[in-house]
Amino acid sequence: MTYDAVVIGAGHNGLAAAVHLVHKGWKVAVVEANEAPGGAVKTRELTLPGYRHDLCAMNLSMFAGSAFFNHYKQELTAHGLDFVPAPHCFASVFRDDTFLGVGTDVEQTVAGIAALSPADAQAWREMLADFSRVAPHLFGVLGAPMPSRALAPVLWRAWRQLGTQGVYGMLRLVLSSPRDFLDAHFENDKLKAMMAAWGLHLDFAPDTAGGAMFPYLESMSNQAFGMVIGKGGADTIINAMTGLLRAKGGELMLGTPVSEVKLQNKHAQGVVLADGRFLAAKRAVIANVNPQLVFGKLVPPGTCPPVFEKNVRKFRPGPGAMMMHLALSGLPDWKAGEALKQYAYVHIAPDMAMMSKVMTQALDGQLPEEPALVVGQPTAIDPGRAPDGHHVLWVQVRVVPGEIRGDALGQITERDWASAKHAYAERVLDIIERYAPGLRGKILGQAVYSPADLEAENPNLIGGDSLSGSHHLDQNFLFRPVAGYSRYQTPLSALYLCGASTWPGAGTGAGSGFMLANMLAKR
Repeated sequence: MTYDAVVIGAGHNGLAAAVHLVHKGWKVAVVEANEAPGGAVKTRELTLPGYRHDLCAMNLSMFAGSAFFNHYKQELTAHGLDFVPAPHCFASVFRDDTFLGVGTDVEQTVAGIAALSPADAQAWREMLADFSRVAPHLFGVLGAPMPSRALAPVLWRAWRQLGTQGVYGMLRLVLSSPRDFLDAHFENDKLKAMMAAWGLHLDFAPDTAGGAMFPYLESMSNQAFGMVIGKGGADTIINAMTGLLRAKGGELMLGTPVSEVKLQNKHAQGVVLADGRFLAAKRAVIANVNPQLVFGKLVPPGTCPPVFEKNVRKFRPGPGAMMMHLALSGLPDWKAGEALKQYAYVHIAPDMAMMSKVMTQALDGQLPEEPALVVGQPTAIDPGRAPDGHHVLWVQVRVVPGEIRGDALGQITERDWASAKHAYAERVLDIIERYAPGLRGKILGQAVYSPADLEAENPNLIGGDSLSGSHHLDQNFLFRPVAGYSRYQTPLSALYLCGASTWPGAGTGAGSGFMLANMLAKR
């Protein structure tokens, strides 16, 4: 069988690339080792029948704001894509049983901040007003190949509209740590902790350079635009993309592992499937796969220049995550107030000291004594994911070691995740109970995915790294995944990479797949 392009991996980036290339007239096949498409974007009945849980990704705001969605909005909607807005986006709870939250009601957000610091309330308003000027330029950078000619007019417009100092401010934001950026703008520790918690969604502790941009963008974007989740589950985007792909004539082959990228004279000719079949690719093989799984496995060692292969081997995963999914008879009873039941996300990361400690402990191979928790309450917004009156809870445990060397509290003696995960899950439940007493009495079913389980589910998540590679400055922008190869190409002609391991990184924005497809379709 011969195609113009073969895409390895049916994650949302691979599907975005395939949809766009098919739209441009290419004959495309997408091959996926798992029986279900989606990569880290899957929704299943993980606990009990009728309770639909997002396995990994839950927040679809990046997809809803993406260039890919904007281009195919009508067609994706026709194939069933549907979002549910979350007017109460995220909140943080604190040790004194108070909370601070952000929603689409600016006055409500500002009132909560003003109760802590009138000066910070004014600073928040000023930052939000400035965001309306700065955001188009930041999103322009994030939406351009790195480097590219398309980036030049983005920076030119930024300079023309913001001035030299404005461009310096953008650069300072990109390079700053969360603590330095937040200390420069606010005085109240609770507000700063609420925003800094977003850094841990990637792998940025409060004092890690380059970590300020994500807390800034998430805080301001949620205030300005709100958050959305998928109607019925995050897999609404996958179902719509696969439906659109097939409607345009693309092929999707599930349960079809690839064993080899076939090469001749350092040119990718196609892929060999595990069952021996060969799929020829006349124009491109696109691997929506972590580069460490491509080079050395799908491509034999020694095929690429030694410096490239060395840098791929050095491509560093972020710390691991653990996922807990609960079927509940009712939402948590938060001590900080009933209003918390309205929020899509509740962060349990009450201060920067614990955020710094959890990252250090995890990177040292220790089970953290107090991990940061992202508690998702999707049924507070989309009740159809559970039977009437019941709920699902989505808990992301950030961060934990991929390989366990010890326990920071000295209580868990197991050193493999299969043995340790349930004991560690009890520690997580203890933490939630501290802020929402009685949660255990509401649990009807539970599913725990350790870092090892997440990697088994999706081999791209090496060590349970949900980011598919650390986003620290030495692995971001021009350096993602390898310096000199940030434009999705590889040293092998016609073999390309996309996905979270490539620029612009993790998230549901489908940026790398769409940008790559645009670049290829013009050739």
